[in-house]
Amino acid sequence: MTAPVRVLLADDHGAVRAGLRLMLEQSGVLEVVGEAGDGDVAVRQARALRPDVVLMDVRMPGTDGVAATATIVAEGLAEVVALTTFDLDEYVVGMVRAGAAGFLLKSVGAAELVDAVRRVAAGEGVLAPEVTRRLLDAVAGRGGLVPAAQAAVTEEDPRLAPLTARERDVLAGLGEGLSNAGLAERLGVSATTVKSHVSHVLAKLGVRSRLQAGVLARDLLP
Repeated sequence: MTAPVRVLLADDHGAVRAGLRLMLEQSGVLEVVGEAGDGDVAVRQARALRPDVVLMDVRMPGTDGVAATATIVAEGLAEVVALTTFDLDEYVVGMVRAGAAGFLLKSVGAAELVDAVRRVAAGEGVLAPEVTRRLLDAVAGRGGLVPAAQAAVTEEDPRLAPLTARERDVLAGLGEGLSNAGLAERLGVSATTVKSHVSHVLAKLGVRSRLQAGVLARDLLP
């Protein structure tokens, strides 16, 4: 049997954590290995437990979700999915820069939550459909992931030079918020091939997540 996906819950509201735990564990394929009420505890738990995925509340007292996500991603401890009520503020922008693999609304249903966690554990980022393009537009509109002085788009930005034609097509799709399945359908290739292309794009651009790549696509592509 395939080992269950191991999940760490980080939210300062116990009722929210209880609800998430119930939805995840009822799936039979996910295991909640720990809980944290603030970002500092989330980092310590991630180091100790090495979960596959951390569901991280964006706003928490003390060490917030942005700082905790940056540490967890930088240390390669787990993939992080941000949980938000989705206010377009600096917390959300910060989560993108910190390397979050995706965003889910706190009102997410059980089936969507389980599917999202499994996809992230498999290496595919997720975004709630309600927020995908709004989020990419908002972050790109605030200067993206680089200082404004460096973000000017030219006919051929040097950061695009290492990408093959197919990888540029993949990057464009990421800029539209497409999933691996959506990219596979558009490009007429398998999901496995798409996953390989996405990995190459992230490595060549020097970004941590497909979400960051999507923001760069908004900045760099015509």
